[in-house]
Amino acid sequence: MRRYLRYLIPFVDPQVKSWSWEARLLNWLTCIWLLIGLVTLVSASYAEGIVTFNDGLYILKKQLIGVLLGILGFNLVSRQSLKKTLKSAPWMVLIWLLLILATLVPGLGKTTMGASRWIAIGPFSLQPSELIKPFLVLQASYLFSRWQVLKPKVKLVWSIVFALMLLGILKQPNLSTAALCGLSLWLIALSACLPWQQLIGSAIVGSTLASMSLAINSYQRDRIVFFLDPWRDYHGKGYQLIQSLLAIASGGISGAGFGLSQQKLSYLPIRSTDFIFAVYAEEFGFIGCLLFLILLLGFATLALRVAIKCRQAIPKAIAIGSMVLLVGQSLINIGVATGTLPTTGLPLPFFSYGINSVVASLLLAGLLVRVARESDRAVVIDLKPSLRS
Repeated sequence: MRRYLRYLIPFVDPQVKSWSWEARLLNWLTCIWLLIGLVTLVSASYAEGIVTFNDGLYILKKQLIGVLLGILGFNLVSRQSLKKTLKSAPWMVLIWLLLILATLVPGLGKTTMGASRWIAIGPFSLQPSELIKPFLVLQASYLFSRWQVLKPKVKLVWSIVFALMLLGILKQPNLSTAALCGLSLWLIALSACLPWQQLIGSAIVGSTLASMSLAINSYQRDRIVFFLDPWRDYHGKGYQLIQSLLAIASGGISGAGFGLSQQKLSYLPIRSTDFIFAVYAEEFGFIGCLLFLILLLGFATLALRVAIKCRQAIPKAIAIGSMVLLVGQSLINIGVATGTLPTTGLPLPFFSYGINSVVASLLLAGLLVRVARESDRAVVIDLKPSLRS
């Protein structure tokens, strides 16, 4: 019984002392990142909870469900060998792919703000495009690291699977998540040293699909146009960005103080999800933002160090994929909030409200910690399940 109780204790285990220093530091940076995110979410969502649910902590309480599930997953994958974890990857990718396609079926998919990205399960919403991310990293890392020795039939099957996943997410529509997943696949393939002809070809195809999506969906074009000059329509399509910039500017050097953001009260839209960084910036100011960026830089540096130290291609690719989906997504979200990138629907990992997002983020962090634990070992991973070869 005591053996399984350790999975309920977040980030703390006597065995941590035996981990490599990179694994221990990543473990605690994840903990700190999560705690800062929860504190920010309390402030960003309290007024909304009072008005909408008559409970200021309602959103936090739901988020804690995801945190609990995510911590269980984090502790499991960080303590279980990559060999065991990789065995579940192909099946999980296929299951989440089917659920992504199910969101497009009328009556099954839950539509919010014009997008069908969720499947309603009682009071909760399942977002397959978020939960597929850690398993996508695992499966892509395995396949691309062995690409030269795979049978042509296996290459074709998994190429179709990845293409269907990206097209399904794009159809929801969710261009930002599709682009992030596509970029992650491309970088994993790059780290696995796939031929340049294939990398360039896939980049051209991906760019073409993104351009087609922009041509079909006028709201995506508007995001690019009004991100360049939001004051052209400051009461309409530029409103979100302008309010975000006002919140960030109001923070000054040291911030207004925890809980004292004014923009979150009735001006800043989607303050608990897409624009939560603006609330953080207003309350903790330039100093708080700088410290958070230093945390991201430290996390990314450690992840790259772990990847460089890896003696095998598969763990190296997993480390790179996990880093891109955590740090890269964070930088994109911050870029949106500060007006340096077009508005997207990508959450800020560990900050934004969303059970699916926090679970996926903790699983990715757990994978990174596990790679750090195994980076000094020379154990050859040899898997031959029926779905791989």
